[in-house]
Amino acid sequence: MSHEYRPPRRRSRLTRRGRLALFLGVLLAVGAVVLIPVLRGVQELERPRRLTIPEGWRAAQVYAAVDRELKLPPGSAKSAVPTVAPALPAEAKGNPEGYLFPATYPVTSKTTPAALLAHMVRTANEKLATKAVADGGKAHGMTPYQTATMASVIEAEAESRADMGKVARVVHNRLAKSMPLQMDSTLNYALNRNTVDTTLSDTRIDSPFNTYERQGLPPTPIDSPGLEAMAAAVAPTPGDWLYFVTVKPGDTRFSVTYAEHRKHVADFNRRRAAHAGPRTG
Repeated sequence: MSHEYRPPRRRSRLTRRGRLALFLGVLLAVGAVVLIPVLRGVQELERPRRLTIPEGWRAAQVYAAVDRELKLPPGSAKSAVPTVAPALPAEAKGNPEGYLFPATYPVTSKTTPAALLAHMVRTANEKLATKAVADGGKAHGMTPYQTATMASVIEAEAESRADMGKVARVVHNRLAKSMPLQMDSTLNYALNRNTVDTTLSDTRIDSPFNTYERQGLPPTPIDSPGLEAMAAAVAPTPGDWLYFVTVKPGDTRFSVTYAEHRKHVADFNRRRAAHAGPRTG
């Protein structure tokens, strides 16, 4: 049997550089297989939750909500206030009341009170800087802080968004006539309560927030106003009203004269059984 001659096969040998390239290629291939699932796992590990801050909340309520949502000891959010002070106007003197803008904010386990409060303050500054609000405030001779302060009173006093423009007009008209605002909401802020029942003794408390005895706006905002209240503060509904009272839900009556206002208050008193308290101005 004849045999065909075949030359012996030589094994191909990789150079040092070739071996290194092959080794790195294997590592990258294996790493990609492992890394992609790991990255996917990190991205899917936690979905942001939502924290909603309603219009009209006071700073203390916001702090408590942040602590609850972030599962932190009470007082944690309040202790972070100094970190946001530089973003506040000088008039605020480090107090973020009125600048914790009401909105829905995403939070995760890595969210800190300082970062969350800073986001709220930035948002408030942005809303106050919108052209309509900023130009309207200037037209009335108000600083952004004064706009926020007036808006906070409107937010607290208006029974509905539809009434905000008229409530704003009452505030402007009273200021123009050097009349005290006589807003129950500012008394409630001073007394740290929420009620529609204001007594004569309440109107005599010694507080810079007592707008029954002191003229002008309160020294600071009294809650977190929304954009609608800000807009109303700088563009109030035209009118001569000086008084208002909410006789029942959905029925706020605005008056030009005190005599007319007293009639509406008497009507409210007759409906007292419905437990719908007045918002007077």
